[in-house]
Amino acid sequence: MPEINLKETPNKKNPIKDKNPLKKFVQKGMPGMPAKGGGWNNITSIVLVVLILASLYSFFFGQKVDVKDVTLSQLAADIKTDSVKSIIVEGDKLTATYTDTSKKSSKKESNTALSTTLSNYGLKADEISKVSIEVKDQSGFQFWFFTLAPIILPLILIIVFIWFLSKQVRGAGMQAFTFGQSKARMIDPKDLNQRVTFSDVAGAREAKEELTEIVDFLKNPKKFLDIGARIPKGVLLMGAPGTGKTLLGRAVAGEAGVPFFSISGSEFVEMFVGVGASRVRDLFHMAKHAAPAIIFIDEIDAVGRIRGTGVGGGNDEREQTLNQILVEMDGFEPNEKVIIMAATNRPDVLDPALLRPGRFDRRVTIDLPDRDDREAILKVHARKKPLAEDVVLRTIAERTPGFSGADLYSLMNEGAILAARENRKKVAQFDLVRSIEKVMLGPERRSHLLNKKEKEITAYHEGGHALVASILPYADPVHKISIISRGRAAGYTLKLPDEDTKMQSKKEFLDDIAVSLGGYVAEMEVFGDLTTGPSNDLQVATALARDMVTKYGMSDTLGPMALEGEGGRTLFGRGISDKEYSEEVSAKIDSEVKKIIDDAHEKAKDLIVKHRKLLDMIAAKLVEVETVERDEFEKVLIAGGITPKKKKDIEHQA
Repeated sequence: MPEINLKETPNKKNPIKDKNPLKKFVQKGMPGMPAKGGGWNNITSIVLVVLILASLYSFFFGQKVDVKDVTLSQLAADIKTDSVKSIIVEGDKLTATYTDTSKKSSKKESNTALSTTLSNYGLKADEISKVSIEVKDQSGFQFWFFTLAPIILPLILIIVFIWFLSKQVRGAGMQAFTFGQSKARMIDPKDLNQRVTFSDVAGAREAKEELTEIVDFLKNPKKFLDIGARIPKGVLLMGAPGTGKTLLGRAVAGEAGVPFFSISGSEFVEMFVGVGASRVRDLFHMAKHAAPAIIFIDEIDAVGRIRGTGVGGGNDEREQTLNQILVEMDGFEPNEKVIIMAATNRPDVLDPALLRPGRFDRRVTIDLPDRDDREAILKVHARKKPLAEDVVLRTIAERTPGFSGADLYSLMNEGAILAARENRKKVAQFDLVRSIEKVMLGPERRSHLLNKKEKEITAYHEGGHALVASILPYADPVHKISIISRGRAAGYTLKLPDEDTKMQSKKEFLDDIAVSLGGYVAEMEVFGDLTTGPSNDLQVATALARDMVTKYGMSDTLGPMALEGEGGRTLFGRGISDKEYSEEVSAKIDSEVKKIIDDAHEKAKDLIVKHRKLLDMIAAKLVEVETVERDEFEKVLIAGGITPKKKKDIEHQA
């Protein structure tokens, strides 16, 4: 039953890390394998060839007319009675055609003329002359073909079949030699269907200004070279997941009108030693031949991690691949007009050799979009969607702080799906509002019905979050409370800042921790028992308190010390198990984290005990209507004696 705060948590060491725990996304056949259906096509070809050869054999040798054998004396008798029409002589074989069109065969003496043989049987010359006699020579090709075909054709059939099989085996074996070829995909600048320009990328104004120089160099390198300037060889795009790093890379290629070679960092490394380095050489070779061109390596941290740490599956193959990338980048000449672009959301784990001057020496940070950028991104994704008259994209942008470009795309797509599901032709504002929560938490689970007791517990839990957030001066205002299940949450409280902020203070962190514990305290005070509902709240509160102590230097006991990096890992790329502090300091960290949690717990408890009647009013309203929006919630607060405060007003007072 989480409490949701969409305000981005700042991070000094790695400012692009997405700190929102609720926005998680699940974002390719094997190289060297034949194309889909290739095996079946080859089998079909073999079967077809076999059928054709079998048909030919059957045509020439299977369609034999039954011919009755007769003796030579009987044949002579039939000639006397004028029953024989013609005789064909093939060596010592005779084929007689009778007047009734029947055929009979016989044999004569070898090396003896037929007329002589018939005369010996008493036939006169005039009787023999009545029969048409044709002598065929069997010494040519036809004789040998029909003689040897019954033996040769089956052999040919077997040989062809074996050849097809050996071709398949040879083809599979040859695939091993293609592992070293680059698997990069090239986008032709003339392909208008895949072309992307800066007009297709909303927001990221500073990033586009930095990349405009790259476009200018690719279009007119002479201007830079004449004055002695050298354009950066490598451009590293850094940003949180979904902020549009790959899209910006494609936009640079589209603006410059040059070929765009894209490949993922993980595609370099294979199970065979040396394959990654070979693919790097092949990729750079292709790019140099297509120059001017852009090479784009997505998720370069998969192959560019710090060498020698053993972290992230480090091995000789991956390090060889990284070494080859470094060598290829150093081998460039300033007039080769090939620029390397790479994207990562973990620049802190990259090898320093990649980031030194002369390699990826230009780093472009792509931040999460602000309110104006979110509105512009929403307009881009709404181009092909029919919007209803009540749609105000500015309002949607205001309700989505912390959303990346990918989140906003998903929001617009979900809104269109909701409208189509209800058989409407246009996307309404209500669809987009519902999509915000669907992107963050998942779809509503109305079939997941709570019994009366569970519904009451959930209402008090979410009411505890909302009550504490409404009273504490540095907590964000509550925009919505719901006890309808979404995703894995039985209910949720949505808090949104009035203004986009890039930094958070210690007071804001402490109030956020107290708000996270509001549901926990409410369950204990009202029911005298706990459920599994606060589990996520406790994880969020504990993680935030530990970050305050170990990363942000917000501990009065330990002072301004950064003891851990992102995700609990130690600093400067060392191993996960390495610690830069003693067990004594570790105990102090645990003690300080506990103190922060205990103080926040007492703060939340005092507020809930003091305003118990207001908590009952909020819970009763939730049980009745299940979902309470901001305006309605503020009316309940006023009825309970609490004046809703805007965060910006408090900041001015402070």
